[in-house]
Amino acid sequence: MNRYNLRLFTLTAFLCMVAIHLSAQVDSLYWSYIRKYSNLAINEMHYSRIPASITMAQALLESKFGTSELAVNANNHFGIKCQMEWTGERYTYQDDDENTCFRKYSSIDESFRDHSHFLMYRPRYAGLFKLDPTDYTAWAHGLKLAGYATNPNYAPMLLKIIENYRLHMLDSEVPQIDHVNSVNDILIPMNFPEGGALATRIFHRNRIDYTIARMGDNVESLTRQFDKLRWEIRKYNDIPKDQDLRPGQVVYLQPKRKQAEPGYSIHTVDQGETMHSISQMYGIRIKCLYKRNEMKPGEEPRPGDEIWLRGMKANRR
Repeated sequence: MNRYNLRLFTLTAFLCMVAIHLSAQVDSLYWSYIRKYSNLAINEMHYSRIPASITMAQALLESKFGTSELAVNANNHFGIKCQMEWTGERYTYQDDDENTCFRKYSSIDESFRDHSHFLMYRPRYAGLFKLDPTDYTAWAHGLKLAGYATNPNYAPMLLKIIENYRLHMLDSEVPQIDHVNSVNDILIPMNFPEGGALATRIFHRNRIDYTIARMGDNVESLTRQFDKLRWEIRKYNDIPKDQDLRPGQVVYLQPKRKQAEPGYSIHTVDQGETMHSISQMYGIRIKCLYKRNEMKPGEEPRPGDEIWLRGMKANRR
């Protein structure tokens, strides 16, 4: 091997080592992001029925695994622009050589929740919710067809991320239900457009039908929409006569059950939670919740207390 070929070989070997090192670093950043935020994607899947694999792949791609300017300075992990209905904080960022208004969030949790709402409340994404929630391939292509991104390779890019990092496994994970739809649910500062996918959607929890209240919904309007008797929604959701619904609230359309579904035995109380909010989280009748925990009606738990969702607390001592 002459001196020129030796130098070329050495340079090539060096560049290969650098490429391998950089690839390993990027790979490490991907896995770090997945470990940190996969529970958010799973929780949002439970809330919205958007596959967790899709949510996580979009977040990784749009935020450059949490390192993009929008992610760092605006907690915006999905590249969502302001749009006319946005009433929250704004962040101006140069996108495609133009200064563009993007949504700014107070937390990453808000960014994930707003991504769910962004798809749920827009008619052009309604077709996605007719797809099999485990068919991430159809969802990836559906997002591109609905116009989420202009990049013609958007679907293949999402699919590559999902398959490289086995994100489809998230689609069968059990959510951290104590963080989903609680009394302190995340409310995004926007006026939701009418006619989105949520308008006719019914979800299921603990084998009970429920819907999610939209902006402008109240007990009377949902009673008409779902053809219920005038007392049913208040009774099923333990809503006093002097109270009404708020956007993002879970509204059961059938009676709640005596215990939580299998897999949810104990709930550790978080700050601000009540027996009513826990009852709504798991679809359990509040009087059964009090009885299981040997508590008097009206008594409230303290943060850190354990609330039994199945079986009797007395039998576990």
